Amino acid sequence: MKKSIKGNIVDITVDVIVNAGNQSLLGGGGVDGAIHAAAGPELLKECKTLNGCPTGEARITKAYNLPAKFVIHTPGPVWKGGKNNENKLLAQCYWNALLLAKENGCKTISFPNISTGVYGFPKIEAAHIALETVVKFFNEVDDSLDVVFVCFDSLNYKIYQELCPTIV
Repeated sequence: MKKSIKGNIVDITVDVIVNAGNQSLLGGGGVDGAIHAAAGPELLKECKTLNGCPTGEARITKAYNLPAKFVIHTPGPVWKGGKNNENKLLAQCYWNALLLAKENGCKTISFPNISTGVYGFPKIEAAHIALETVVKFFNEVDDSLDVVFVCFDSLNYKIYQELCPTIV
């Protein structure tokens, strides 16, 4: 099952919260900063042991003070006009996070709108990629995960509300 809600990802109770972090995994702005702040300093300490993460890949940590068991960190691509593999890299973020969630026995996962903030990915295109990747994962790997797309802003929420029923 997949659904979208408007809210703050750090307030959502799930097995795993996905963090749209940067490659260093050491915190930053936006959703990354909010997740690090809410999780507490232990998250940063654990992230330092991971030695970063390339764009499109994913790493898992404990969630510490968040209402989840785990945080999956996946650096999204910076939008550079669409000619630098951005679509493929964004799809890999979602796919690899879903795989890690499955491998770690998770039943529920929440995603932010990866790369649509300061990284500048066009919101509608990013939503299509996110939803299509989840549907592909359901069809090819496992459809038992409950996926929640947590939209912090009204525009992303509106986009997901419009697209969720049409992408099956």
